[in-house]
Amino acid sequence: MPRKKTAGKRKYGRKSTNIFAMFDKGAIQEMKEAFFLIDQDRDGFIGNDDLKDMFASLGKQPNDKLVESMIKESPAQMNFTAFLSLFANKLGGTDPEDDINKAFEFFDPNKTGKIKKAALVELLTKAPYGDKLNAEELSAMMEIANVDHKGMFHYRDFTAVLKGKEVED
Repeated sequence: MPRKKTAGKRKYGRKSTNIFAMFDKGAIQEMKEAFFLIDQDRDGFIGNDDLKDMFASLGKQPNDKLVESMIKESPAQMNFTAFLSLFANKLGGTDPEDDINKAFEFFDPNKTGKIKKAALVELLTKAPYGDKLNAEELSAMMEIANVDHKGMFHYRDFTAVLKGKEVED
């Protein structure tokens, strides 16, 4: 007996992938403000020059490799939607904040929230276990790391920044 066709409805539909549905209105507004702060030439896209200008306004001198690697993370020109998608991928692909802090606490027996930067660099680049960071990855990490005048890396602040939170100086 032939199978009866069902008219009107498709069995397999496309899933909606609206990036804006992943964030609340407040988060979208904050990201929009961040986007426009970075988009120095106000052309609606973030490019190499925009990133260099943004780093300069923060008192940082990024190298061209770092800027190019940041731009390459977006598959197309970085407009606001691509910027938001990039954040969604970064935030969605990380562990919960508490889990990240617990990993750092393993190297901070007194639970001070700080680890010596030199020891951390050694762990991340030369330890005989786990994934090691290359020079470019380490440089990118240190660009956003809070290291005080005593050479202590504040890992709770770093974790908060990874999760998109604001950190007081």
